[in-house]
Amino acid sequence: MLHFPASAPVANYFGTCLVDMCYPEYGMAGIRLLRREGVEVLCPPRQSCCGQPAYNSGFLDETRTVALHQVKVFADNDAPIVVPSGSCAAMMRYHYPRLFEGRPEHAEVLRFSERVFELTQFLNNVLHPAYKDAGAPIKVAWHSSCHARREMDCIKDSLALLAQLENVTVLPIDNEHECCGFGGTFSVKQPEISAAMVRDKAAAIAKTGAEVFLVGDCGCLMNIAGHLEKERSPMRGLHIAEFLWERIHA
Repeated sequence: MLHFPASAPVANYFGTCLVDMCYPEYGMAGIRLLRREGVEVLCPPRQSCCGQPAYNSGFLDETRTVALHQVKVFADNDAPIVVPSGSCAAMMRYHYPRLFEGRPEHAEVLRFSERVFELTQFLNNVLHPAYKDAGAPIKVAWHSSCHARREMDCIKDSLALLAQLENVTVLPIDNEHECCGFGGTFSVKQPEISAAMVRDKAAAIAKTGAEVFLVGDCGCLMNIAGHLEKERSPMRGLHIAEFLWERIHA
């Protein structure tokens, strides 16, 4: 069970690889949402990948090296570590401790992992923001990433924040429980299966008639949005952090 801090005047921010390399604006939106609630946000510049690609490929020793790097980089304080990705958050929160079971570093890694929270989870349970919708009425579709749903259990937090936006209607997706097919290295190792999965997911999203689809993980966003662009769909994909920031500052 997650134990949320009662308050958090300071929080660390783990940007993730895809935010750093592909979607910096979404990472900044998450930082702005935290700062809006009075949080001082720290972004250690030496942070790197969470190690999930190596972990999923079976390179456990290399993953431990990457994991220990994050542990050291975020050792300057005991503040929470907020991650705009259920996937990366789950890797650091749950899989790091398993990697170090029976090893001398286990206690240190566990202390690090217990500080990790997904962005909307942290906003909803710790900061309790109040959002006033400043945008025009809009219908959106919500895609739940696998790790956010099954490991971080933060979908309810994302939807709770969206529910505050009175002009936003969230439309259900028929295959909501299904993976979009990205899976990081899975999409490289099993491209045909991955392509079929994203085709099904994109079709279900398009079927809703929504103007925008929202996600909490940039991997899913890149995969689904890339497929929709290839199909010449006008539907726009956004990370929930960017969407929330747009709506309260429209």
